[in-house]
Amino acid sequence: MTRLLKPNYDRSRLKPRLLHIGFGAFAKAHVMVFHDEMLHTEASDWGVVATRLHSGIEDLDRLDQSDGLYSVGEMSDDDLRLRQVGVLTKTLHPRRDGPDSLLNQIAEPELGVVTMTITEKGYCLSGGRLDLQNSGIRQDLISPASPETAIGVLVEGLSRRRNAGLSGLTILSCDNLPENGRLCQSAVLDFAEHRDPELASWIRSKCRFPCSMVDRITPAMTEESFSKLADALGYSDPNGVLCEPFRQWVIEDNFAGARPDWDLAGAEFVEDVAPFEEMKLRLLNGSHSFLAYLGALGDKETIADCMEDPILRAAVTRLMFDEQAPTLRVPQGVDIERYAKALLERFSNRALHHKTTQIASDGSQKLPQRLLAPVRQHLAEQHGWRLSSLAIAGWMLYCRGRSETGASLPVNDPLAARISEISMRTDGDAYVHELLSLEDVFGNDLPDNADFVESISSAYRTLQDHGVLKSLSNSL
Repeated sequence: MTRLLKPNYDRSRLKPRLLHIGFGAFAKAHVMVFHDEMLHTEASDWGVVATRLHSGIEDLDRLDQSDGLYSVGEMSDDDLRLRQVGVLTKTLHPRRDGPDSLLNQIAEPELGVVTMTITEKGYCLSGGRLDLQNSGIRQDLISPASPETAIGVLVEGLSRRRNAGLSGLTILSCDNLPENGRLCQSAVLDFAEHRDPELASWIRSKCRFPCSMVDRITPAMTEESFSKLADALGYSDPNGVLCEPFRQWVIEDNFAGARPDWDLAGAEFVEDVAPFEEMKLRLLNGSHSFLAYLGALGDKETIADCMEDPILRAAVTRLMFDEQAPTLRVPQGVDIERYAKALLERFSNRALHHKTTQIASDGSQKLPQRLLAPVRQHLAEQHGWRLSSLAIAGWMLYCRGRSETGASLPVNDPLAARISEISMRTDGDAYVHELLSLEDVFGNDLPDNADFVESISSAYRTLQDHGVLKSLSNSL
């Protein structure tokens, strides 16, 4: 049995000072591990309340049954290190505990920070602003005291906090979005303005929305994962997660009040997160998407499987160094070559079993930051971006739901219904052109750029005619 690092701090001292919305595998493996490490390092009363908004009642019930304790296994090939995390003070779910339970928690005097991992679609954005046509947002504006969306919950909770004469909060997004804090602030303020301009003014004055960059590969747990964790622990832990050893957290130092000392656990508080965000979104996430779409089309189950293929490995290496890295503003003190090489080794970690189809989800919301932003730079500077074009065309081909051998591929995407309708009646250049008309993905500029349209159309034809590996090989 592998040694288990247990909490060395007095859990009875912890107070509900931090609320995490969207408490899933990544929150357990990243935010809470930094928090746990901080508590190991200093005497602190920063406890955590975990909440989910829609699904996940059973997950929270299981955490309650284990007194809020769960295990994290850090895997590197055959090595496994175990930690038991004890930061939780309680869990809340509006459908289990009543809608006021969460809203009143936000209005608790001891609360200082709200962290969130709600994925891109949880912010209900369109063009960087709150999507007022979103059905959840529309309903929350009609019934603001019983919200269903994360944005509605935040605004109603802050309204109660204001009415109680309390201080503002720090709302810290931990999702993979460029300028995630600014986008969160925009959504919250837009919603508040439609509710009550004075409330919006209070939030603008009293609350802070720092940006952050998070990084830790955390695959979805499977039956095999839980079995591996149980073998290492000597008992089953239905709350546990497995992840890679690497973790990074860069946070804009912009808080409304006191903040946890996460820097004691290795987090970095900086003035500007943007260069770190771009580096991660383009080099790690962009490369992940490249491997996810093209690897899944070529019947590769995991990212590590992709990395064992010499053509895919060579192609993603060239993508990083030749097409992604040149578009970056490299943060001071960062060795970009060393960072990229470390990513390639992380991708090769067979213990993670990170599925290509998992990474391929929500592509319409991921593509703009991961691949299209650097392509816009290449177009402006007239640089080549052949591999990026194959990745974008790979997404389009993936969205047809079949691999090269005819195996079914899951298309989990907010635009899945619209994409499916397009794929059922078109293919080839017509299919490409219709997908390019999706303004939320490609904007207005890219469909009007003849070079871009021809490059994607050509890449799509190449993938259809020659398959993934030959198409990549011809581009190297």
